[in-house]
Amino acid sequence: MGIQKSPRIRGAVRVRAEAGDANAILADLNRAFAAFKDEHQAEINGINAKFADVVQAEKLERINTEITKLQSALDETNTMLAAAKLGGASSADRADSPETREHARAFNQFFRRGVEAGLRELEVKAALRTDSDPDGGYVVPDQMEQTIDRVLGSVSAMRSIASVISISAGSYKKLVNQGGAAAGWVGERQARPETATPRLAELAFPAMEIYANPAATQTLLDDARVDIAAWLAEEVSTAFAEAEAAAFITGDGVNRPRGILAYDTVANASYAWGKIGYTASGVAAALTDASHNGVDALIDLVYGLKQGYRQNARFLMNRSLQAAIRKLKSKTEELYLWQPPVQAGQPATLLGYPISDDDNMPDIAAGAFPIAFGDFRRGYLIVDRFGIRVLRDPFTNKPYVHFYTTKRVGGGVQNFDAIKLLKIAAS
Repeated sequence: MGIQKSPRIRGAVRVRAEAGDANAILADLNRAFAAFKDEHQAEINGINAKFADVVQAEKLERINTEITKLQSALDETNTMLAAAKLGGASSADRADSPETREHARAFNQFFRRGVEAGLRELEVKAALRTDSDPDGGYVVPDQMEQTIDRVLGSVSAMRSIASVISISAGSYKKLVNQGGAAAGWVGERQARPETATPRLAELAFPAMEIYANPAATQTLLDDARVDIAAWLAEEVSTAFAEAEAAAFITGDGVNRPRGILAYDTVANASYAWGKIGYTASGVAAALTDASHNGVDALIDLVYGLKQGYRQNARFLMNRSLQAAIRKLKSKTEELYLWQPPVQAGQPATLLGYPISDDDNMPDIAAGAFPIAFGDFRRGYLIVDRFGIRVLRDPFTNKPYVHFYTTKRVGGGVQNFDAIKLLKIAAS
């Protein structure tokens, strides 16, 4: 069984992704996966019969690569649809107020001409400011902030699967119950001795500053047809999204969010609050071997998570790792662990759980943690300090006008029980 030639598929993927035709991409993906299974079985049969066919192996890898591209196109389309739904509820409540419209008009003049037109007072009237101290910039209008948020949501995997809240202070703190409460059985007339009380831990999530400094010519800004909100979102989104996405995975918490891989880890058997538990792959520098250790490790990873978190759990890994996992089968039924989406708008699954792609997750290597599994909405918290601010600078680099754009964002693990990792190690 074959699939269509690579150039035709790539062209179709590009056109369909632009058109948002997720169903057509999904159909191509399922056809490619069916071909992949046939070719993979043929390769296995050849290896078992002691004649490894190089041509067969190359054909399999080509199909696997096409599946990765199709899955990428489908994920991109699905993500754009999901990101279109983003944009804070509190902002929407103010979107149609006269003060907000007046502020948006004034900000547009400031952006194009540098005319402040009482912007500081308009920010207060439009409820865009929570402090009165000048900070060298002006808060962007709600519609512009929502545009930037939508673009960020389409790029950052963690932002789409974790909990995201907006705060008005410099830090968000919460108390977490670590357990410890006890109960006991007593008879009707027996004494009721004091039981243990819950242990509470305070978690703090400070909002760190991230910035971008795009530039435009005054000629561009003079063009009334230019959509300022779209232009600014396009210019700053890449810088913001790449920096955010990396920090949510590997950030050390110093002047940036703390990522899930920056916390201390411990084997699940010795798990303790404040650390993230892991399951070993069973192979020193690989995910699987002839003994199916990798398959066992993935199953152990799933069931290492408490039942209450598995209902909304998902896998997090980079896209290249999916290509390797796509070849894994269960030991008994010989069923593939990876499965394509069953309908448009849904991700691929592994062991029945959805997969999210994040290229900031590491590749397979000795001692690496390339796969995370858990309920990320309960496990990881992203805090956005309300208000994206812009400082207009027409002097530093004439004839360009720079727009020093800042945003304050923080993040960290809020529930260590809700996330588990897979470690590439023998034990």
